[in-house]
Amino acid sequence: MNILVWHVHGSWLTAFVQGPHTYLLPVTEDRGPDGLGRAVTWDWPANVRERTPRELRDCELDLTVLQRPHELDLALRWTGRRPGVDVPAVYVEHNSPDGSPADTLHPLAGQSMIPIVHVTHFNRLMWDNGKAPTEVVEHGIVDPGHLWTGTEPRAAVVVNEPVRRGRTTGTDLLPRFARSAPLDVFGMRTEGLADHLGLQPERCRTRDLPQHRLHHEMARCRLYLHPVRWTSLGLSLLEAMFLGMPVVALDTTEVREAVPEGAGVVSNRLDVLEDAVRGFLADPEHARLTGETARAAALARYGGRRFMDDWERLIKEVTR
Repeated sequence: MNILVWHVHGSWLTAFVQGPHTYLLPVTEDRGPDGLGRAVTWDWPANVRERTPRELRDCELDLTVLQRPHELDLALRWTGRRPGVDVPAVYVEHNSPDGSPADTLHPLAGQSMIPIVHVTHFNRLMWDNGKAPTEVVEHGIVDPGHLWTGTEPRAAVVVNEPVRRGRTTGTDLLPRFARSAPLDVFGMRTEGLADHLGLQPERCRTRDLPQHRLHHEMARCRLYLHPVRWTSLGLSLLEAMFLGMPVVALDTTEVREAVPEGAGVVSNRLDVLEDAVRGFLADPEHARLTGETARAAALARYGGRRFMDDWERLIKEVTR
């Protein structure tokens, strides 16, 4: 099939384009948010092809995969076809609602032609989906391999824009955790984080690395710390588990489902999490064994084969 999909969430799209279809990615001259085209930092197969808005109008399309509300209008203007009417469509919702789950109506809640595909069961529960049909296809990860060495007695944290996002991503908790372990914070726009938090640079190192280097550098850290209060289930958490890292995480959103007993420590008690961080730092063998359990659990639930099977089933249902 020919599937139109925008490059919005690189890690998710990396798993999605491993399927047997032709994936058409809009590309604009400025390669802005609506036309990023192929990834630079991910290795994507040859069946991922760039198309300009002009070229899209003449392309055969079997399915449109939407991820942002304004893509409904973009798809109509660039292809001349209405998603869900002239061409089958699904809407992948990557996020949990920004507002209160008691009264946050999903942007597609008022229609019934385009299914909303949530990436976690928690997210489907928290959004008010209205009359829209809903599905859940949990995350899939392209296995980076068991790379953990834990040679650095530090805790890895992955977060984009931690200063701007603040309490949402648990940025305010980092000084407290930094008392238990020095932190390596990876992600976009992390520069100046130590100064913002009043920490010495050695207690809070920051780096923005391409994907192929990120996993290797993460895996040198003794453990992975996930202090996120309210986002969707972080792909970085799952990637850390695939790397064989023990995880210490807040018990929020879908984390409890993703991290079973023995794969790490999940709690909303900060003292429990701090003890866990110190414990992994002090006992590399315990960290290694916990990380192996984490990797096995992640492979079983979030493997690429299961992800593709779920998507193939859904694609067949939507396009039949």
